[in-house]
Amino acid sequence: MPAGQMNHNGVVAAAVPTYPPPESEAEESWLWAQIKAEAHRDAESEPALASFLYATVLSHPSLARSLAFHLANKLCSSTLLSTLLYDLFLHSFSSSPSLISAVVADLLAARQRDPACASFSHCLLNYKGFLAVQAHRVSHLLWTQNRRPLALALQSRIADVFAVDIHPAARIGKSILLDHATGVVVGETAVIGNNVSILHHVTLGGTGKAVGDRHPKIGDGVLIGAGATILGNIRIGEGAKIGAGSVVLIDVPPRTTAVGNPARLVGGKDTPSRHDDLPSESMDHTSFIQEWSDYII
Repeated sequence: MPAGQMNHNGVVAAAVPTYPPPESEAEESWLWAQIKAEAHRDAESEPALASFLYATVLSHPSLARSLAFHLANKLCSSTLLSTLLYDLFLHSFSSSPSLISAVVADLLAARQRDPACASFSHCLLNYKGFLAVQAHRVSHLLWTQNRRPLALALQSRIADVFAVDIHPAARIGKSILLDHATGVVVGETAVIGNNVSILHHVTLGGTGKAVGDRHPKIGDGVLIGAGATILGNIRIGEGAKIGAGSVVLIDVPPRTTAVGNPARLVGGKDTPSRHDDLPSESMDHTSFIQEWSDYII
């Protein structure tokens, strides 16, 4: 509902600022103010959500506390209590400022790249891909602190609740979009760079039971289409694009597109076609189709 319009209860929705966030240290403060304004507007326009929005957003003084509360309530169980998880998440966010910096970058990425993302608060509260990545970052922090049983327990809860299975040892950058997210699997030695967009049912897996460095390395700016499977210790170069449903077993050079099962490079192995745009931001999944059709014919 546009700001200033009357809802079905006869209440005029609160205005929400629409100016872009500053590229500065004030970005988190701006974003948190935006989220609270959106939550206040939604609480007024939909009274059924008012208590939820107050408990999860409006009663908290910071983005870190709101997210810690929300994740704790999402991931708790009868034996893994929400109070324990809240303390764990809040301590992690407070002691590692890079985690909140990544939260902000991920929220901005979702809002900019996903046309279905109606607001920052919608992403914070309802996007399971976003929530799974934030919870993974805490499990990864625990892994690096040698608190591995707790890291693995948290991984299990993330998989149960969000249907996203990321090993705590996997390293993930910031400005990440897991779009829809259901069925995403990321193995132990996988690395995902910054500014990456990944669709649902993507697997970054190994090729057998060998130990050691055995999972894919995803460069900055990569777009991975729905249902793609990338196997082995291979490198997907910066700004590359992986077509939906592809099975990738070879390195993919930067700014190229790999499609098919097994995947091949659009334009051919020797002189693959290269694109100038950053696919993770453009979210263009189909621009290669005509050229691919010409190539395979």
